[in-house]
Amino acid sequence: MNKMHTNRLAAESSPYLLQHAHNPVDWYPWGDEAIQRARTEDKPILVSIGYSACHWCHVMEKESFEDPETADLMNRLFINIKIDREERPDLDQIYMDAVQAIAGNGGWPLNVFLTPEGKPFFGGTYFPPVNLQNRPSWKSVLQGISNAFLNKREEINDQADQLTKHLARVDFGMGIVKETGQFTKENINEIYRLLISTADKVEGGFGHAPKFPQTFSIRFLLQHHYYTGNTEALDQALLSLDKMILGGIYDQLGGGFARYSTDSQWLTPHFEKMLYDNALLITAMSEAFQMTGKDIYTKAISETLDFVQKEMMSGEGGFFSALDADSEGEEGKYYVWSKKEILELLGKDSEEFCTYYDVSERGNWEGKNILRILNPSMKISLKKELEWKEKLLSRRAARTRPGLDNKILSGWNALMITACCKAYAALGNEKYRFLAINTMEFLEKNMTGDTISPFFHSYKKQYGSVGVWEYGIPAFLDDYAYLIEAFIHLQEITGDSSYLIRARELSDWVIANFSEEETGYFYYTHAGQDDVIVRKREIYDGATPSGNSVMTGNLFYLGTVFDLQEWKTRAINNVTGLKDMVLRYPGSFGVWATLINGVTYQLNEIVLSGSQIEKKHLEFLKMGIPNRVFQITSVTHPDLPLLRNKPVEGIPQFFLCRDYSCQQPVKEVAELADLIKNS
Repeated sequence: MNKMHTNRLAAESSPYLLQHAHNPVDWYPWGDEAIQRARTEDKPILVSIGYSACHWCHVMEKESFEDPETADLMNRLFINIKIDREERPDLDQIYMDAVQAIAGNGGWPLNVFLTPEGKPFFGGTYFPPVNLQNRPSWKSVLQGISNAFLNKREEINDQADQLTKHLARVDFGMGIVKETGQFTKENINEIYRLLISTADKVEGGFGHAPKFPQTFSIRFLLQHHYYTGNTEALDQALLSLDKMILGGIYDQLGGGFARYSTDSQWLTPHFEKMLYDNALLITAMSEAFQMTGKDIYTKAISETLDFVQKEMMSGEGGFFSALDADSEGEEGKYYVWSKKEILELLGKDSEEFCTYYDVSERGNWEGKNILRILNPSMKISLKKELEWKEKLLSRRAARTRPGLDNKILSGWNALMITACCKAYAALGNEKYRFLAINTMEFLEKNMTGDTISPFFHSYKKQYGSVGVWEYGIPAFLDDYAYLIEAFIHLQEITGDSSYLIRARELSDWVIANFSEEETGYFYYTHAGQDDVIVRKREIYDGATPSGNSVMTGNLFYLGTVFDLQEWKTRAINNVTGLKDMVLRYPGSFGVWATLINGVTYQLNEIVLSGSQIEKKHLEFLKMGIPNRVFQITSVTHPDLPLLRNKPVEGIPQFFLCRDYSCQQPVKEVAELADLIKNS
């Protein structure tokens, strides 16, 4: 099979690109074939970036890309490339930064125009099919760009060169600020004060609509309460989680969370469900449960994990990426209800149901009803609730289902492994531990690579006339960072030190292939990748944690476990280097904010030794102590200094250590908690 044919297969295998495989635009995947054709024919390149669950991507597809006249214009004037942002987040980062620099805003669909050398010179997001409210039509944009490329080539080339230099010089509007000195508890209080000043004290969350979960900020507040006893921090964290769980952003029937709320009350979601959001929320709810023991978190964790396994798990064991917002071309149609439907299904129980779930004749959203719970104190028996759900889910199953984005991403799966570990630690449900182990086994079996990259970023099996075809893109920094973090958590819930050895091996590879030597941070792409115009650093904690923040936490943990002072120093320097940015913008650096806790407060090094330790192990995990490393002496290993001279057999006992100096062991978790509190 020649390279050209392989490239077109790659494009058509992507779930996002498959949606557009039969429209009139001659779409190419990103690669040599398209670039070479652009250079040979001396045409500008149009890159359109989106993702499967993107509502406005589908709108522009239907309005413009499927229109024969518009498609003909695109095919004559441009070389057209379609990219799934979740398969190529590296390209999405570069060209999103370019469009934000050009237009002052970004989003998806992302449409950017490049020179034949791949340098951006113009771009925007959604364009309507006709001129609308000072927004030019897509056809007029195409014609204007083509005319400029033909008649003002020197200006376009100069603009493209300057923009490319800008992208290489800065990480979109900021540089790394190196600070000196230690962090203080006042620094942490400053982060807290700024974060709480943006909090919605009535509806939970932070800022105004649209509202995203911001789980990193919630977890920072939980930690802040742990260290300081600040009840306002705890109350805001719990209010945020509770309001989401009770709101329309949470699927009250099937479990699982949508990506964000379009209003401040968590009523109206943007209905797509992403794997990473659900993983991050499970993690936050698990930590909230460890701190409070509230039943609302037990229920939501269990329902969300049930949803993920039922709706997003492949037969092989990995997790798919997303469920679309739309069905039958209409956003949210699969999830909303009329009061008439409820009456038909529930009969005499309908009024009680409608009162509980905020269902009315006129609806709470566009004439329909999104189920939410406004009065959680209203008592509904579990038996009745399950009967209601069974009837409504049966009716809902007969509707046209939202599309499934069935690509498997290593990083998002790693986030779900960590979530399963957290859920097991909080609830002690053995099936979550098995799920975490089995998912990592799937990744190791199906997504490991070779000398070019130990892991692949994405995985897809396509069955058809070409047989079985596996789609693999070398993993990016965040993939490795999340995988290493998952290995660390797997070690904590299993006591198997081989997970730590694997985490160290991958960390060595990341350091060798992603490091930016000048600063100590990491590039998003590895050194051997040659199809991007610049190598970017990603440091913001956005919808997902940045690879740099998670990798920094990994280095701190593994540096302690293996007594690698260079790794610990690098981690501390990385946190310190962003001190000014975190203090000013904690909502954009939520994981970094928790890392500041880690380098300010005392790190607890904890070892559980002895035989028949299962009960004590579970008791410890349920405590939810932040800022600690934890190991079990199931084996002795020369590279694990905390396990040296600790008994493998005998009575279960806990050792609390600081800088590898251990206090006298204690037998009970409560005694360990007292030691931590008083030392």
